[in-house]
Amino acid sequence: ILDTYAKLYSYQHTMASVISSWQIRPVEVNDVPIVMLGLFSKDPKLYDDYQLTRFANEIANSLQRIENTSEVKVIAGRTRQLTINLDASALAAHQTTLTDVYYALSVSNQLVNVGSVVEGKQQIALQVGDVLRSQSAIERLVVNVVNGKSVYLSDVAQVSDGPSEAQSYQWLAKSDNQQQLPLVTISVAKQAGTNAVAVANEVHSMMDSLSANLLPDEVGYTVLRDYGQTANEKVNNLTSSLVFAVFTVVIFVGVFLGWRPAIVVGLAVPICYGITLTLDFAFGYTINRVTLFALILSLGLLVDDPITGIDNISRFLTKKGDKKQSIVDAMSEIRVALFMSTLTIMVAFIPLAFITGMMGPYMAPMAFNVPVSVMVSTIVAFFVTPWLAMKL
Repeated sequence: ILDTYAKLYSYQHTMASVISSWQIRPVEVNDVPIVMLGLFSKDPKLYDDYQLTRFANEIANSLQRIENTSEVKVIAGRTRQLTINLDASALAAHQTTLTDVYYALSVSNQLVNVGSVVEGKQQIALQVGDVLRSQSAIERLVVNVVNGKSVYLSDVAQVSDGPSEAQSYQWLAKSDNQQQLPLVTISVAKQAGTNAVAVANEVHSMMDSLSANLLPDEVGYTVLRDYGQTANEKVNNLTSSLVFAVFTVVIFVGVFLGWRPAIVVGLAVPICYGITLTLDFAFGYTINRVTLFALILSLGLLVDDPITGIDNISRFLTKKGDKKQSIVDAMSEIRVALFMSTLTIMVAFIPLAFITGMMGPYMAPMAFNVPVSVMVSTIVAFFVTPWLAMKL
């Protein structure tokens, strides 16, 4: 970031005078929109991209009020623009210069930041001043006084209120229809640590209400992206995969080691996952695709210690002797090996927590869940597995 700032600063002399400064901020994973809606016109002659943009701005202002949304943007489409075309002959006739016009516009169109107010999770900037919002207000602006008579902007210029020059175009075309319809996109991003599914559902609910009350019949909308629905489907798929993986492990243990070891492993896995998920909530981690992937990744690691423990216990129980003492001797034999293997895995995954940038939030759940789950599995292997072996 410092190198980027230094590079921009070296080109400061090329910046326009109206640009006082700039802001540099890193792009985080939560800056990616979770929902993108497209407004399209069924009759482009009646509602073009300019009218669509005005509808989109009203909708965006309403969606911004939804709790846990961070940024709502309107993409493409022409925005409203007040254009001033100066008349050189009129300026000369009224003894007015470009500097007079520029000064009058600058003084009458200023906002000054005076602080901010925090409302819930949003920070609202406070500004004082006035801006020229209408064509008539600009036309009535006094730009000079000559011989005691006011010179209005309408005397030396023609003011028009209409669409700006297009910076980009978007079109909607369906496979069964060759006609391309003008499209304006609304993107909605969520705040960090919030539920994407819940935020997306609230966006769709409000959009249904807004489309019924705000949009005319000739304007429709379509969902271009819904990461809330995608996340919900992926979480369900990963949950099914997790259950299947646990079931498969228990079956294989039962086939090769017997039903008692299978029961021990089958009980140890839910205990490990239950404690791990409890710690997830305690440290602010949510259940998402990355978290579930980390749990699936750790499945083969966390069943290793209970399987090793029950296998060694089974071997010692085949020998003649006291059952309790045999279990104690079996766990004592492998205690150091289990501890060192767990420590090795933790050392391998913990450095992922120090990854920054956009990859940081993706790596953090793995850096937390894998070490925690294998540590819990070792504790379960030391205490729960021998107890279950004793009871069974």
